[in-house]
Amino acid sequence: MIEARHLRVLRAVARTGSFSAAARELGCTQPAISQQMKALEKSVDTPLVVRSGRGMQLSEAGRVLLKHATGILAGLSAAEEEVAAIAGLRAGRVRLVSFPTASSTLVPPAVARLRDSHPGVRVSLVEAEPPESLAMLRGGECEIALAFRYPQAPGGAPAPAPAHGTPREARAEANLEAQQLSATTDWSDLVVTPLLDDPLVGLLPAAHPLAGRDGGRGPVELAELAGEQWIAGCPQCRGHLVELCAGVGFEPRIDFATDDYPAVVGLVAAGLGVAVLPGLALESVRPDGVSAVSVRTASGAPAVRQVVALTLSDLAEVPAVALMLERLAGAAAGR
Repeated sequence: MIEARHLRVLRAVARTGSFSAAARELGCTQPAISQQMKALEKSVDTPLVVRSGRGMQLSEAGRVLLKHATGILAGLSAAEEEVAAIAGLRAGRVRLVSFPTASSTLVPPAVARLRDSHPGVRVSLVEAEPPESLAMLRGGECEIALAFRYPQAPGGAPAPAPAHGTPREARAEANLEAQQLSATTDWSDLVVTPLLDDPLVGLLPAAHPLAGRDGGRGPVELAELAGEQWIAGCPQCRGHLVELCAGVGFEPRIDFATDDYPAVVGLVAAGLGVAVLPGLALESVRPDGVSAVSVRTASGAPAVRQVVALTLSDLAEVPAVALMLERLAGAAAGR
């Protein structure tokens, strides 16, 4: 096997014309140069130098190998410099995948702080909800995925949201959503960086009887909304809503389902139902015509979703990835 150190010796011998001069150039002994040249000749199974008088010159095979060695050593030097730049955070790349509400709230300050301190590190962002974002992480399409999950209520796994259509279609849709929920919340193979507990906020039409409670900010028990029509979001969010409502003894009547938060606000403002949204979502929309109230679970605790940054164990050791995780945690802590 040809080693880089042997190629460096060959280059020095060709440049200086002797083992002794090559040893002085490389800062080692003449016997060491001789041994390495013998090892290189053994690797290629042919003589590489020819003695001529008091000096030596390369054989034809030696000249051919030297020609390639020049490019190989230059490439190795460039590779070493690039790796050193990445390790020293003078360069590097971090690809983020985030769900929309984190993209508009947590990601901007985190990326801005990283660029201020390490402008050579490139950060890109693509939006995707879990479980798609987790599949992208595991598939090598990103280094960090921002995701969320809901704490499981005592007594069982999250329930799939009610489905619509024929009974057969409904069962198929419910089974698919249950599988998606399972994939979304299984993080056993990932490195998890907790960011924050995002409180869930109830949205009521401004004229709703409960809207004025404590200036519109008082807690509302879910059981008080049992007779309402509901507007729900993504399958994971709908499943959690069903679970929360089941905990206080009712199944929500979901008339509208949309992932678009401004649409949710518009439907609630028009008096077409009530909704529960993450607190981060309300920072990205204008809640005109609605009243936001805190929501309590069956245990009396505030309803929340857990927001985290996920990566693979090997990626967590990459300096740029570790720094991005630190900046995300800092952005969440500063809220």
